Amino acid sequence: MMDRPLKTLHPRVHGGLLSLRDNPVHVASMTEHGIEPIDLVCVNLYPFERTVANPDVKDEQAIEQIDIGGPSMVRSAAKNHRFVAVVTDPAQYDMVGAELDLHQGATSFSLRKRLAAAAFARTAAYDTAIAQWMAKRDPSMPGPELFPETMVVRLNRKQELRYGENPHQGGMLYHDGRITEASVTTAKQLHGKELSFNNLYDANGALELVKEIDADKACAAAVIKHANPCGFAAVPGARGVAEAFDKAYAGDPLAAFGGIIAFNCKVDLPAAQRIVEGQKFLEVIVAPDFDAEALALICDRWKNVRVLQTDPLPRPAHRDPREMDYKKITAGLLVQQRDLVTINTDKWEHKAGPAPSDETLNELFLATVAVKHLKSNAVCIVKDSALVGAGAGQMDRVASCNIAIAKAGDRAKGGAVGSDAFFPFRDGPDLLIKAGVSAIVQPGGSKRDEETIQACKDAGVTLMFTGVRHFRH
Repeated sequence: MMDRPLKTLHPRVHGGLLSLRDNPVHVASMTEHGIEPIDLVCVNLYPFERTVANPDVKDEQAIEQIDIGGPSMVRSAAKNHRFVAVVTDPAQYDMVGAELDLHQGATSFSLRKRLAAAAFARTAAYDTAIAQWMAKRDPSMPGPELFPETMVVRLNRKQELRYGENPHQGGMLYHDGRITEASVTTAKQLHGKELSFNNLYDANGALELVKEIDADKACAAAVIKHANPCGFAAVPGARGVAEAFDKAYAGDPLAAFGGIIAFNCKVDLPAAQRIVEGQKFLEVIVAPDFDAEALALICDRWKNVRVLQTDPLPRPAHRDPREMDYKKITAGLLVQQRDLVTINTDKWEHKAGPAPSDETLNELFLATVAVKHLKSNAVCIVKDSALVGAGAGQMDRVASCNIAIAKAGDRAKGGAVGSDAFFPFRDGPDLLIKAGVSAIVQPGGSKRDEETIQACKDAGVTLMFTGVRHFRH
């Protein structure tokens, strides 16, 4: 009927699926109405997810791909798994075929239970994709695709991890198939032992930092240790990857030992030669690509280092805004947009000291990028286009200043400072000025901003306000 939509919505189909073979009433009804029992259902649902992945898809095309009969058969079969096997994924075919061979055309109850659980997961995921698409189409709600009234999250199990944050904790990687932006989740592992929870978490942090730098303008390298950047540098030019690595690793060689490094551009042989020399030790190396000779050199140097190749990284302005930031709390989930605001130096306010040169603005820009990826409270020092001192995760901003100064040492002289939030008092800036920095960038907004402004005026230190805070918990 109705141009085929009702072909499987029929008592002969669903009666055959839902009938209890050991119930005399059901058996009598089947006999009366000529209904045959169905022992196995194999359904590939209409490709709704693939259809709506096309940004140019029309509503009528998407709606046509909402399967009704398929999920109905799947749910009927899964509900009656005591008698019926349901297959919803081609990856199950070999397993089911082997079972049929083993049991002379029958299936075991244990297999049917597993298949039923997978079937309900499949229909739940299918309905989630439809719900997400429907919410995105609703113009009556502000930003419904970001924060719908009921949030449904669909993730597919991708990879068992070596362990969680600690060896006694299990871990698993799940993938959000809607997001196509290059990531460590979808990266191809070219070399090394199994990945752990911490490996991927830190590798993600390193990759997200270098995504801030347009690879067509500069090669960037970032070294992450325990979720914080301990090294970061950006060198203009497409062949500056070796110099970017040198500067990033030199930012804090002590912390970089056992760290994770990411690049925003292809790793060439000169860069690989710098990576493998000396007594360096890295856990993970992430890049969009590797020259064959560079990869061979890295793999020969370390048997276990994990080498991850991503797709080409997006330009900073083209990162996917649909990708949300989730933080789990007990009995709840905190959801927010990613911090993708454009760092535009043209909109900064010059508050004190000499007007910044282009070189100083670039240093302050890199300091803002770096501090954005440090745990709050965060203060960092950049010099010669490289991170040289970082204070992160402290309960007060003065402590972060002291750590950044201690890490930078003599390199603080003439350096550019970035702060992820305003200075509540002038004590932090006073410490930085005493250490010899030449410029500071911060959001501003403190009741005591004038004290910080006066401190910079008195010392002849350039002070810029961005108006944008970058807390990262």
